[in-house]
Order: sequence, then C-alpha cells, then structure tokens
Amino acid sequence: QVQLVESGGGLVQAGGSLRLSCDAPGRTLSSYAMGWFRQAPGKEREFVAGTSWSGGSTNYADSVKGRFTISRDNTRNTVYLQMNSLNSDDAAIYYCAAAPSLITLRHTTTVKYWGQGTQVTVSS
Repeated sequence: QVQLVESGGGLVQAGGSLRLSCDAPGRTLSSYAMGWFRQAPGKEREFVAGTSWSGGSTNYADSVKGRFTISRDNTRNTVYLQMNSLNSDDAAIYYCAAAPSLITLRHTTTVKYWGQGTQVTVSS
C-alpha cells in the first residue's frame, strides 16, 4: 500500500496561481505514472493531468491545457501541479493518483493509489 499525501491547496483569487505537491512518505514513486484528478461538488471525479514514471511524457485534460503544468522530481519523490490563471471552474478537491502507466492513470477505475485530497477554492 502506498499512502499519497497532497499539500498546497487553499484559497486563491481568480487569475491567481497555486502549486500542489504530492509525495509518499517512506515509499518511492519512481515506478508509477503519477497524476492529478479533481472533484467538484455534485460532479464526478475527473482527470486533470498525468506524467509518466520518468516525467518524459505528460498529458492534460483539455480544460487545463496551457494553464496547468505537471512535473515530478523522483529524487525528492514528489509530484507537482502548477496551476495558473485559475478560475471558478477549477475549484474542487484535488487528488493525487498513482497508476502502473499513463494509460491506466486516465481512468478512476484503474488508478492504483489515491491521496486524501486537498481543497482548492477560487474566489471571484
């Protein structure tokens, strides 16, 4: 079992930025594709961004392309999500996720490990 721990959520004004972090204390994440999902009230959990185990491949939901950037530092065992130009549609609980590959990372049913989530609130 891998425990994923997110941090960096909070309240930000529309147009602002936040950086989320995810690590796994005592465990290595370098063998997993890592990503971020989000879930707004009354909506299903949706894929936001993913990165391969090496960081060499990434993919994004259309709604965040050009605004969000996922990265990872395997030496620090940490995955990041830089979020810029935030708007009200981005407000949600953000979950870190680990899966065997980028393909399996795209779907909630094939994610292997989940974090507890971190709240992102965007004020207008």
